Amino acid sequence: MSDNKQDPSTSAAGVAAPHSKVYPAMPLPEKQAWPALIALCIGFFMILLDQTIVAVSTPALQDDMQASYNEVIWVTSVYLLTFAVPLLVTGRLGDKYGPKNVYVAGMVIFTLSSLACGLAPDMLTLIIARGVQGLGAALLTPQTMATINRIFAFERRGAALGVWGSTAGLASLAGPILGGVITENWGWQWVFYINVPIGVISVIAVLKYVPEFPPLTRPLDPLSIILSIVAVFFLVFAFQEGEGAGWAPWIWIMIVAAFVLFAWFIYQQSQAEKSGNDPLVPLEIFKFKNFSLGNICIMTMGFTVAGTPLPIMLYFQQAHGMNAMEAGFMMIPQALMAAVLSPFVGKLVDRSNPGFLAALGFTTVAVSISLLALTMIFDWGLVVALVAMTLLGLGNAFVWAPNSTSTMRDLPHKFMGAGSGVFNTTRQLGSVIGAAAIGAVIQIRLAAGDEGAAFGQAILLATAVLLIGIVASLMAGKNTPPAPAKPAPAKP
Repeated sequence: MSDNKQDPSTSAAGVAAPHSKVYPAMPLPEKQAWPALIALCIGFFMILLDQTIVAVSTPALQDDMQASYNEVIWVTSVYLLTFAVPLLVTGRLGDKYGPKNVYVAGMVIFTLSSLACGLAPDMLTLIIARGVQGLGAALLTPQTMATINRIFAFERRGAALGVWGSTAGLASLAGPILGGVITENWGWQWVFYINVPIGVISVIAVLKYVPEFPPLTRPLDPLSIILSIVAVFFLVFAFQEGEGAGWAPWIWIMIVAAFVLFAWFIYQQSQAEKSGNDPLVPLEIFKFKNFSLGNICIMTMGFTVAGTPLPIMLYFQQAHGMNAMEAGFMMIPQALMAAVLSPFVGKLVDRSNPGFLAALGFTTVAVSISLLALTMIFDWGLVVALVAMTLLGLGNAFVWAPNSTSTMRDLPHKFMGAGSGVFNTTRQLGSVIGAAAIGAVIQIRLAAGDEGAAFGQAILLATAVLLIGIVASLMAGKNTPPAPAKPAPAKP
């Protein structure tokens, strides 16, 4: 295969935009595409790491800042909120202004706000800075997947998306480990300071290696933007605050309102074309079976990844008397297994059915969490827990790369921005719902007594949800290259 082989869904020549600007032909030669991928994944790893790394430093942060429990919770919650809410919009901003430009803007915002978090003199400043950090993360995240699917040829996207998916999985696993080590040795502020040099490196690398793409010419539908932001905000905020508010009536009103707004949003997508605007999410995108099924899968994985680390870390700390760093070290077998296998799985994706590989991964994750839950409930000891954690890393390696490949590889380039926005939004919604649901089960079961049993019973909820991911993965078919664009009819 030649490095310069063209993707069927792209033109064979550079695309000239207004003002005679010439854009590079897609896909890129692989010697150019891989450095661009690495540059994108540096920042992507960092912003996903921040979802879990801060949780481990929470006790030290609370002691140092003399903060209330509610304030500390909001340090994590506001990041997830401002990260999740605008993702549908930021995915399309990449189409409008170019994914490279939006990525760089997001990384600059994320890096500066990370510095502000570390320097924060009080909790209010820290919470505001974390909110801005989430906005930066929302800007850059969809651009990574959208760019990868443009710069790599169809038959090589599996390996490339394998690296992208593995980056997401490793970031989720590495957070508790790095958070424990950094907090114990240098203090909670360095959880944020470490982002600054990495952010600078990412910006420089993206500016050097990532190409520009022709921008979207039609305006995005403004009503769709408003509806998506309000609907996602209502849903995320309700699930974040539900447990603390005792699931009061106003929480349920927000949830119902969110679903009503989502229904209106879907209707508005069909109306946007009539007004001459671009729909935020073209409904045609859901005709691609693997895309629809893949979004179901990633929501179940988001549920699991966000919901299970807290009870696992609490189990090691409270049931076995470990400190944050020692509990973090218990996650190392999981991270090592994922790191070793992920490159192999990425290559395997291009040679086989990624849906089947994802189903294998989801099954392994479900089995490992079940084993870990039984270990917590019946006190089978740390050796069995380490075996379960190792299996969890194995399962993670077989989920992220195959699922992201199966979901996105069929889409034509015109849908990449919207598809990436939808994919990342569903993952984040799954994360918010998972954290809320498993947290609620922990509270209920802790009131009944034994800590180990409470944590074990809570993570069994993730096992039940993962069954949906297994079924959806098995229903996915083999990816097929997007059909080439039809040539315009010849003029008489």
